Amino acid sequence: MLAWLQNLPRPAPKNITIRVKKTAERHLRHGHPWLFDQAIANQSDGGAAGDLVVAFDEKRGFLALGLYDPHSPIRVKVLHSKKPIAIDDAFFAGRIHAAIARREALSGTDTDGYRVVHGENDGLPGLVVDRYHDTLVIKLYSACWVPRLHQVVPALVEALAPTRIVLRLSRGVAKHPADLAGLSDGVVVAGPPLDGPILFHERGLVFEADPIAGQKTGFFLDQRDNRAIVESLSAGKRVLNVFSYSGGFSVAAARGGARHVVSVDLSRPALDAARRTFDHNRHHAAVAACDHLVMPGDAFDVLKDLARREPFDIVVIDPPSFAKSATEVDGALAAYARLTALGTDVTADDGLLVLASCSSRVDAAMFRSNAMQAALQHGRPLTVVDETAHAVDHPIGFAEGAYLKCLYCRPAPRR
Repeated sequence: MLAWLQNLPRPAPKNITIRVKKTAERHLRHGHPWLFDQAIANQSDGGAAGDLVVAFDEKRGFLALGLYDPHSPIRVKVLHSKKPIAIDDAFFAGRIHAAIARREALSGTDTDGYRVVHGENDGLPGLVVDRYHDTLVIKLYSACWVPRLHQVVPALVEALAPTRIVLRLSRGVAKHPADLAGLSDGVVVAGPPLDGPILFHERGLVFEADPIAGQKTGFFLDQRDNRAIVESLSAGKRVLNVFSYSGGFSVAAARGGARHVVSVDLSRPALDAARRTFDHNRHHAAVAACDHLVMPGDAFDVLKDLARREPFDIVVIDPPSFAKSATEVDGALAAYARLTALGTDVTADDGLLVLASCSSRVDAAMFRSNAMQAALQHGRPLTVVDETAHAVDHPIGFAEGAYLKCLYCRPAPRR
């Protein structure tokens, strides 16, 4: 399980020292996990990905310790601030064990699919670890973690005893193969090879994850709580799930007693997975009794077509991120506004419209205001009856880390 780590590079024994510009000092003193390249006033030497950085203020006072990333504008992933400590095996093991302890609330919920490490928010910026039953998926958002995996993985193995470890790389990391010691995206670095999707449990429901080629690390774990809410509201309802992917909201609604569920997605393989999700859960009587229909197509076009048919009691619209950069925010807001308006058209007069966003560039206040304005202009103003954010396994430790928001809305009756 650990032999593959011996082939990875090790960080340089000599630390990089940097002096930080005045404007960045306050952020570091308050524990912000990012230090941008433009905030560095002076640096001792170039360094390699994963080398330890010691950051000082203008008066040579200690500020922070972090990992160096020569390829990212976030030049230092900050691990610790305020006073010097040893960044050693025990440090990383402590962070891993603390992250696992934060997920203790999931024990006893028949859930073995969840996020184990949520990057910056668990004190390990750029590192994500997800668990699917007996498989751990480690995703690197910075090459600085390659030389540090020999300090992180043993603690994960000791605590969770996986039978398999899969490595995923962000697109940015994959662009720098010289830092990867032969590692590639989607490789099973330990344990038996995969011959198909992994089955795991969420609140007793069975789901599939494709950690090799699936979106994120194979599944959208972050919507667990919202799936539970939709399930609790679905008895006897007609439910529409737009951007359904593999049918998470759909099967939750079905177990909650929905009589008819429609899953909409542009991807036919995703809809095939949604069908399989229902097959995996037919041991639940309510799932077996539910009428489940899949509809392939562009969400905007399908919503326009469905507006001419019988409306739905619950409409879930959970699109992918529309704004991966600041320049895309206006376009994202326009897309959310269109989806909100189209969503009101297919929601019954006494129905519930569930609007979600995973675009971190669009904050919760902006998302809510945009939805309210779009619905008002469309002639069906919204009353927000509930608003949710992040689940326990996706904690938020700094403002920029917040990305998920979900509105539960009652559209006004049609005129």
